[in-house]
Amino acid sequence: MMRIAITLFALVLALPAWAEVKVQEVTSPAGINAWLVEDHTIPFTALEIRFRGGTSLDAPDKRGAVYLMTALIEEGAGGLDARAHARAVEALAASFRYDASDDAVSVSARFLTENRDEALALLRDTIHEPRFDPEAIERVRSQVIASRESATKDPDDIARASLNALIFGDHPYGSDGEGTVESVAALTREDILSAHEAVFARDRLYVSAVGDITPEELGTMLDDLLAELPETGAPLPEPADVTIPGGVKVVDFDTPQSVAVFAQNGIERMDADFFAAYVMNEVLGSGSFESRLMQEVREKRGLTYGVYSYLAPRDLAAIYLGSVASGNDRVAEAIEVIRAEWAKVASEGISAEEVESAKTYLTGAYPLRFDGNGPIARILTGMQMQGLPADYIATRNDKVNAVTVEDVNRVAAELLDPDGLQFVVVGRPVGLAESVN
Repeated sequence: MMRIAITLFALVLALPAWAEVKVQEVTSPAGINAWLVEDHTIPFTALEIRFRGGTSLDAPDKRGAVYLMTALIEEGAGGLDARAHARAVEALAASFRYDASDDAVSVSARFLTENRDEALALLRDTIHEPRFDPEAIERVRSQVIASRESATKDPDDIARASLNALIFGDHPYGSDGEGTVESVAALTREDILSAHEAVFARDRLYVSAVGDITPEELGTMLDDLLAELPETGAPLPEPADVTIPGGVKVVDFDTPQSVAVFAQNGIERMDADFFAAYVMNEVLGSGSFESRLMQEVREKRGLTYGVYSYLAPRDLAAIYLGSVASGNDRVAEAIEVIRAEWAKVASEGISAEEVESAKTYLTGAYPLRFDGNGPIARILTGMQMQGLPADYIATRNDKVNAVTVEDVNRVAAELLDPDGLQFVVVGRPVGLAESVN
């Protein structure tokens, strides 16, 4: 009840922003599509640009190229080197951010209306004319290599990497998008230029803008920024061939606490049963103190500080993931309890009261995501990439509320697969042997 009360109070505070999210679909004169939420109360605009493909576009022997390229975009563009470019952006009170994930490269820009033209000129240079100066390449390369070296000593990173390799094999999802120490060290400037050509193209482009800008102004801005991009980039990867044998894999690592990640086959985002599965997971493993896994693994037995699970419908594969950490002498019991609760929910279902509580929380928490122009722009672009309609924000909570306890328990019985759960444990677990179900 405490969580519900806090959520409802926060919802009241968030209602004005929530009510103003009215999406317009805009097409520029050159045919670039975007979503727009106009808000002229503050002379400020957030722009979110994404290119589908992300680090999955790496050539097999060039792993880490897209990630390194993305990290280098702001290290100088056009006639400005890294330091001069940073100063120019700061002088305009603007901000640009570039990120690469498995499925997308994103460009996030924030700028004042009075400085819009100057800020967009700098942004355009970063998209079309990144310098990739040799000294910048070596500086950023060394940072990425240091990060990759650190990951080889981190149990969480080791666990995730081992699970991905097991599930996805040679598919790009099967290895880290940042690359390895060896692959990053071997990348050349030509590889980085090739990665830029692979990503930045109009056939994989998604754009949203939120703030002090009209549809006409946005159309002109889109063409100035993006119309000259190549029509097509590198071919997108095929869907992953997911292999989840079920059982336990142990990775020996000298640490007093084992880290376990687990996975089974998931559900696609556009599946008709997705919301029922979403509500079901909120009850089973959302990570809240009310979830079944937290109650059974932490509260009743004290086996961990935290355990959670979540649906992961990525572009090229849908899986169901989770994680727990426990002492080496107790992780075997934690895994046993997780598998037992997985089986219990699959066979017995969950109660109507649990379903209603989960729905109240999920619908109450949703408006809190819309807490500024930047977050709204990111949400809108994500919606486009998932194939959701422009009115989804207004209808999303209705879809959650429409889920019944019968829907949840039918989906739980169909989706949850305790025998198909694959655990990867990094540490020196006591009494836990490797197995294949």
